[in-house]
Amino acid sequence: MENILGVLHYPFIVNALLAVFLISIVSGIVGTLVVVRRMVFVTGGITHASFGGIGIAYYLGLPPVGGAMLFAVATALSVEWLGRRGRMRVDSAIAVLWSLGMSVGVLFMFITPGYTPNLLGFMFGDILTVSDLDIAMLAVVAVLLLPCVIVFYRPLMYVSFDQGFARVSGWNVNLINACVSVAAAIAIVMAIKVVGIILLLSLFTLPQAIAGVFCKRLSSMMTVSAVVGFAAGLGGLSAAYAFNLPTGAVIAIGLAIIYLLVRMLNALRMKMNQN
Repeated sequence: MENILGVLHYPFIVNALLAVFLISIVSGIVGTLVVVRRMVFVTGGITHASFGGIGIAYYLGLPPVGGAMLFAVATALSVEWLGRRGRMRVDSAIAVLWSLGMSVGVLFMFITPGYTPNLLGFMFGDILTVSDLDIAMLAVVAVLLLPCVIVFYRPLMYVSFDQGFARVSGWNVNLINACVSVAAAIAIVMAIKVVGIILLLSLFTLPQAIAGVFCKRLSSMMTVSAVVGFAAGLGGLSAAYAFNLPTGAVIAIGLAIIYLLVRMLNALRMKMNQN
């Protein structure tokens, strides 16, 4: 017990714990909307395209989070607009923006004079480097997201499951879709430092997939996925600190193992019920 309390005296550990808690709330809400709306591939495209903003920001001497945010939001809105207008197939638009963003990011980091940032930090994350500013930004996103979901829960539910019914009910489906895409882009950028670009999709899909085994209601799925994400993040952080392992990879592996076990147990339960 003394060792645990002693570890909490380190500011970077406290920041890491706060980051896990806040990102579990954000990913629990946004990730659920991503999964039920079948936006996983779109989210992957936004995630990788944001790397272009990171590279340009480093080249210009600007905060990388700001550059990533601009690129992520622009990519989300571009995919939404192209898909709605029918100008290009959504999967083709994602492929173009995905490859373009990654290429631009690598190019600008390569030509940045002086110190070249460690790409592994962006690719796989490093939760122990989360700063006070990162925590403040995560807190702002979580605080803004929660009341928005509570107030607009019904239209979000309609648009997620039946867009035709949502239109008949008088809701602006295009606006809601755009808002969800922007929220996903912001959440993605906030989570990059926790698990990195490569592993980020695990945080926005696996807890939700686990929750989907037990939950049928959108609100329940959001709550359970947030709890699962927090538990996995806490366990992954503890294991990574104890054994000097990369935190993002440990969290992703832990979530994958939990998902496989849950699916196996659920399949076994259904088989026993049939017998």
